[in-house]
Amino acid sequence: MSDPSPASGPALDRRLHLGGAVAIGLASMIGAGVFAVWAPAAAAAGGLLLVGLLVAAFVAFANAGSTAQLAARYPESGGAYRYGRERLGAWSGFFAGWGFVVGKTASCAAMAMTAAAYLAPAEWMRPVAVAAVVAVAAIDLAGVTRTARAATAIVAIVLAVLAIVFAAGVVASVVSPVAIPDAPAPGPEASGAFFSRPGTLGAYGVLQSAGLLFFAFAGYARVATLGEEVVEPARTIPRAIAISFGIALAVYAALAVVLLAGLGAERLAASDAPLADLVATAGWGWAAPVVQVAAGLASLGALLALLAGIGRTSLAMGRDRELPAALARISSRTHVPHVAVIVVSVAVVALVVVADLRGAIGFSSFGVLVYYFVANSAALTQPRAERRIPRWLSAVGAIGCLVLVAALPWPSVVAGLAVFAVGALVRAVALARRRRLSA
Repeated sequence: MSDPSPASGPALDRRLHLGGAVAIGLASMIGAGVFAVWAPAAAAAGGLLLVGLLVAAFVAFANAGSTAQLAARYPESGGAYRYGRERLGAWSGFFAGWGFVVGKTASCAAMAMTAAAYLAPAEWMRPVAVAAVVAVAAIDLAGVTRTARAATAIVAIVLAVLAIVFAAGVVASVVSPVAIPDAPAPGPEASGAFFSRPGTLGAYGVLQSAGLLFFAFAGYARVATLGEEVVEPARTIPRAIAISFGIALAVYAALAVVLLAGLGAERLAASDAPLADLVATAGWGWAAPVVQVAAGLASLGALLALLAGIGRTSLAMGRDRELPAALARISSRTHVPHVAVIVVSVAVVALVVVADLRGAIGFSSFGVLVYYFVANSAALTQPRAERRIPRWLSAVGAIGCLVLVAALPWPSVVAGLAVFAVGALVRAVALARRRRLSA
């Protein structure tokens, strides 16, 4: 196993306790998705939205178990990149790391633009998005404890607002109850579009909704990517993953129930701002601006956790020369991978300036599923002494990732394959160059 703390320079410090680790996990999971995922998920599954949530939760539970088990054995930076490299080989680790770094860098740009869309007028969207990236990068560069404190504050505010939304949903379901229809059988129109009317995709639609919901609350891996900065990692990381996943699942389940009861599947599927529509249905118009601000803050929380996770994965890949070695440099003052955080932040700002990626990052979903497939496959190879979950659960997690990949719309699959093909070419060229230099 590679040395996570090279003697030639400063190392990461174990400063992150359970509370901070849980906050970072929650910031990843209760981000923009909790405000935006419901409409496309309902468009796919219709009245079977809760079934889609259940499928997503089970696959995510299996993935979380595998991740926690591996993190206890390999408490280093990099998450599934490190696990894949150690258990399955360099290529498997590289694909997990490449998919995460490239896909989530695009996701960071999307989160910055989403936050700006909620918090600023349209003409100020890009400048505000750039400012958000700079501010979040400054927090990450100040140290992991600052990142955890900021995540804690954001999560506390967002959860408080979501509690208001839930209460409004209960009122709306009483004042104007909506019967939740069963999803009809797939019709001929289902073959011609990704989403048509709610529920027309049948079982396939349930899987598509599960995929969307899985991506929305699968951020518990962010805790594992910070493995070298967690106090008592073998104990703290599995607990942080379990707690953050449990809270996020409870929040999503509660919101799914009141959204279906208060709006109904068809209205939910057509809504651009379902949580705001829910509070309006309850007659709580005053809460709509509060929901909008909370959505912006949630996007910033997801950006904060994402940037930290990408920086640590880039650090791990830089150590192994899978990415430029300069990315492995660590600040002697704040003990963070400052070069990696700065490079990723500059890349995100560049993406924000030249493109709006909010609707064009399907390959990120593909990359997330590859990431977790590698993690589950790595967990399957662990001996009995290292196991914390049954081997069959890791197998279910791996199979679930493949099923959800198959349910992705084909443009996402094609884009994902293209990104991984570029990564394979880059690595093959780099390996050939090293062989020539060593010959």
